[in-house]
Amino acid sequence: MQCPPQGGQESLRSGGAASFLLSLESEMSSVQSQQEQLSQSDPSPSPNSCSSFELIDMDAGSLYEPVSPHWFYCKIIDSKETWIPFNSEDSQQLEEAYSSGKDCNGRVVPTDGGRYDVHLGERMRYAVYWDELASEVRRCTWFYKGDKDNKYVPYSESFSQVLEETYMLAVTLDEWKKKLESPNREIIILHNPKLMVHYQPVAGSDDWGSTPTEQGRPRTVKRGVENISVDIHCGEPLQIDHLVFVVHGIGPACDLRFRSIVQCVNDFRSVSLNLLQTHFKKAQENQQIGRVEFLPVNWHSPLHSTGVDVDLQRITLPSINRLRHFTNDTILDVFFYNSPTYCQTIVDTVASEMNRIYTLFLQRNPDFKGGVSIAGHSLGSLILFDILTNQKDSLGDIDSEKDSLNIVMDQGDTPTLEEDLKKLQLSEFFDIFEKEKVDKEALALCTDQDLQEMGIPLGPRKKILNYFSTRKNSMGIKRPTPQPASGANIPKESEFCSSSNTRNGDYLDVGIGQVSVKYPRLIYKPEIFFAFGSPIGMFLTVRGLKRIDPNYRFPTCKGFFNIYHPFDPVAYRIEPMVVPGVEFEPMLIPHHKGRKRMHLELREGLTRMSMDLKNNLLGSLRMAWKSFTRAPYPALQASETAEETEAEPESTSEKPSDVNTEETSVAVKEEVLPINVGMLNGGQRIDYVLQEKPIESFNEYLFALQSHLCYWESEDTVLLVLKEIYQTQGIFLDQPLQ
Repeated sequence: MQCPPQGGQESLRSGGAASFLLSLESEMSSVQSQQEQLSQSDPSPSPNSCSSFELIDMDAGSLYEPVSPHWFYCKIIDSKETWIPFNSEDSQQLEEAYSSGKDCNGRVVPTDGGRYDVHLGERMRYAVYWDELASEVRRCTWFYKGDKDNKYVPYSESFSQVLEETYMLAVTLDEWKKKLESPNREIIILHNPKLMVHYQPVAGSDDWGSTPTEQGRPRTVKRGVENISVDIHCGEPLQIDHLVFVVHGIGPACDLRFRSIVQCVNDFRSVSLNLLQTHFKKAQENQQIGRVEFLPVNWHSPLHSTGVDVDLQRITLPSINRLRHFTNDTILDVFFYNSPTYCQTIVDTVASEMNRIYTLFLQRNPDFKGGVSIAGHSLGSLILFDILTNQKDSLGDIDSEKDSLNIVMDQGDTPTLEEDLKKLQLSEFFDIFEKEKVDKEALALCTDQDLQEMGIPLGPRKKILNYFSTRKNSMGIKRPTPQPASGANIPKESEFCSSSNTRNGDYLDVGIGQVSVKYPRLIYKPEIFFAFGSPIGMFLTVRGLKRIDPNYRFPTCKGFFNIYHPFDPVAYRIEPMVVPGVEFEPMLIPHHKGRKRMHLELREGLTRMSMDLKNNLLGSLRMAWKSFTRAPYPALQASETAEETEAEPESTSEKPSDVNTEETSVAVKEEVLPINVGMLNGGQRIDYVLQEKPIESFNEYLFALQSHLCYWESEDTVLLVLKEIYQTQGIFLDQPLQ
């Protein structure tokens, strides 16, 4: 059973099409009778003779060809419907499923690299990995130009079928000037195959029962997607080599166009597909690589769905409403992350989303054998940094181990809360704790006021608090640092900061995440962590961290790249915290087309030229000063002084050049000598800086905000990510960039 075309509920006025079909059938029958009479009179026609039916059939076959359909989906962009074509492979796949003759109800076709599913019977398109409004899907053959732009809009499937039947009759019978009326009482006139127009109805034209006429500005009608101006991309490679989760920063918008994380990651993915074709062409031709899948992770919506927005709205002042709404919705995310309550919500959301998407991805791609990496922008990079520093190296039995921020208990059998209360002769209060869902760990964190609010009298309160405080001191409760299997220890508290923060016997490790937050576990080991425009260095410094031990590395992640724009106001470096006594520049990310940008090379050339002029001028002044301050010699030694004065300029001129050569050689040695930046990135450099564009160099402040949001469409950033990912698989760029 073939899929029924949508829009069947529209009342179509297709009487003209039906009459043309009847006239065509009568014409064919008369031609058939003439053919039978000719065959009876002349049973053996000559080879050169041809019946009128054959002539009509040849004309119809040479002029009319069935239209080639293409599948589109509708997206709401800027509060306006926009019809976007599927790529050629997805459209062909949908058409094959539509034409298969099977029942399409319940038929699901994956599209867009498996990120969307099209329910063919419903004609709807649903996102797989994230929440998104479903979009309408349509099999399109006829289009008309929109009102406000030059984009073509497809007709409904049912009315397109009527247009196609009318067009077939007009071509077959060579009878044009056909007029049709759409369900919206709009007039479509087929003047000839190349001129077809669409008239909108005029308001009030049918108040007295009159029929709509061709009034208003006509709009162009086109048949077939090949006759309209629309970009149809090729499909994505089926093979997925690597999976990257991308976590956004503050606010719901991720760029200056106020687009969501899904749209920005779509751009990032599109740039990566283009760069794979240009910079990994040999590997693609040898079928060594497929593509890298980038999937967004959204934590802003779950955070603001907790009811905190309602609480904020009650205390927000009514003045400057838009600015205050922007502050509440965007900037306050930084303060939310510094709050233990909402920080717990954020890290739980990010980790659970990545685990959920990873599990779903493996279900939909059972043959996937690649690795996983994570990337974070702005505050999202700090969230991932805190999660990674609180992972454990062993992923065997997650439930059998305590989290790294939990209280460290004895290795032997520990008594239950009921047993502890029985030992204190306070068993009657166990029901109260059970009702409040308070276990031993929660009770250890309770204060005197908390116990009072639960209705515990003063005497039992003091017993409980004294018991648990004594137990803390005897056991040495502290937040342990995860120990990687490689033997590299996380630095001690004294190495992280100058003074340790203590309270009630608790040693709070300010270098490892937030206080009183239980960090969840990831069900996979990320290979590389990419941070874009990251404030990690600033937050670690504010937490009291002054130095990162060079031997420290993430427990479960091998690589770490801190990528930033030189004018990004939110970005901070990491390497000076690892090597605080040495000043050195970050690694300059090569331009994706090779070499440096022209204005940077020009600036360096001018700098070298000015240094050379400065050195030459200083050398000349030094020589002149020596000639003026030289003591006079006797007349008898004039010949000797002449020889000496000839020799001295040569020697003096050689000295500054020797100094210059020594300085340049030292500079070259400084550039050549590798810098030890620790093991956070496996011994490689950590900080990588982009090259600013020529227009950005005119005013740093003007492009500061744009610099923080430039990473989604930056070819240099995407190419660095692809290069580092594929290097782990032994695949390199076609031509190394300089």
